[in-house]
Amino acid sequence: MGDVEVRRRVRSAVVGGILAVGLALGGGVFGAPTAGAAVDRCALPVGDAAPRRVAASRVEIDQAALDDAIAFGASRLRTNIQVYRNNCLIGTGPLNGASGNVAMNLWSSTKGVLALIAGVARTQGLLDLDAPIGTYLRPGEGDAGHRAITVRHLLTQSSGMKQSLLGEALTALVPDVNTPAQALALPMTHAPGTYFEYSQRGPDLLVHVLERAVGQDIQKYAQRYLFAPLGIDAEDYFWQRDRSGHTYGFAFLFLPPNDMARLGLLLLNRGQWNGKRIIDADYMDQLSTPSNANACYGFLVWLNRAPCIGVTLPSRHVFATPPMVAMPPDSFATVGLFHQTNFVMPSLHMLVTWTGVLGDISPDPATLLSVSLNSELYHEFLRRLARAVKDVDLPDPGPYRPTMNFRFDAEGVFDPKVLLAGFGVGPIAPAGCTSDRCGPTVLTPPLGNTPLACRSGIVCLPLPGAPQRRGEG
Repeated sequence: MGDVEVRRRVRSAVVGGILAVGLALGGGVFGAPTAGAAVDRCALPVGDAAPRRVAASRVEIDQAALDDAIAFGASRLRTNIQVYRNNCLIGTGPLNGASGNVAMNLWSSTKGVLALIAGVARTQGLLDLDAPIGTYLRPGEGDAGHRAITVRHLLTQSSGMKQSLLGEALTALVPDVNTPAQALALPMTHAPGTYFEYSQRGPDLLVHVLERAVGQDIQKYAQRYLFAPLGIDAEDYFWQRDRSGHTYGFAFLFLPPNDMARLGLLLLNRGQWNGKRIIDADYMDQLSTPSNANACYGFLVWLNRAPCIGVTLPSRHVFATPPMVAMPPDSFATVGLFHQTNFVMPSLHMLVTWTGVLGDISPDPATLLSVSLNSELYHEFLRRLARAVKDVDLPDPGPYRPTMNFRFDAEGVFDPKVLLAGFGVGPIAPAGCTSDRCGPTVLTPPLGNTPLACRSGIVCLPLPGAPQRRGEG
């Protein structure tokens, strides 16, 4: 071994020792060590460096059981799997080398990213969670009922605006004429804060409110204050806009799994990144606290609590068991269609990031469509992962039990009036919008804001000769 390598290893050991002492004295990210505490803790990546990889045994994880869990996930159409403990990368899927830097549509995990951006704005004193959104909207934007919705209502999916799950989502493939105006034109069906209803336009409206609060385009703001500090380059991702130039909040952030994992690590570390406070701890606590309207929903993330109201597909289905039943109750997740997921398990100091397409096996149609919280895929993977944890006793939840519900709220799933509004036509189309213009704004052509590589709506295919950036370590 050369002198340079010896010095590097000594320096690494010293830094690791300092970090461990600091955590022991001050609590740090993980709190004071307890009996059976893990051997290694890893510093988070600096810049675009890869995360540090260690053997699973160094963090009290059984390698064979971990391999079994990952093999199961890979067999269920998971194209990228990353498992972390104490910020150390300890397991990866067989396709990670090919998929790690390919930008995937996060679908509804985009909502979780939006919650982080809102946290940055609140930490900077630019956003009041309990302020009516009329505080931020322009004069005349929205009626009194819509303007009375608070930022917190939008974060907890309890705005009271009409839901049409697919009617709101399908037009994004075109895309929509003006998402904030479409949201403000939706009928109010419940008093804000009283009823959980999984909206797509609500997060789109939140993007608009955030832009008004911070005084700049949300993508530029997010890049400067959230993505760049984590080492996520602006060239890594694509974020879809509607035909008026508004960024989508409910989905259509195309981000590589290697960067998605960094956002998961920020969640795991309660808003801190290598000692820098990006999002204050109080906001992170609120993000993972049950809302008044749904015991298993926080700020645009799903919590490991029960009873749990699903996405109302099928209609108003209440689940008696938590969505991550094999994991501790403080666990939570950002969840996207076809299972683009960050599983965050704070008391275990663990993160699982995975992407893919479908992979559930169940007779329940909602589970097959990956819109059910009672997921066979989650249950079986996390049950196997729990067996790998050696220093915490995690009871076996037993075999998966499907929950059947064939009752559909047809309008809650698909209302053609909501669909037509996305094209600027119909009875609830936003005022002043047509198929080619919203007020004085001339709309871009359909798909005019979408690069050719991303027009599948699922993945942004790498261009020939494009550089391959950071790996997984």
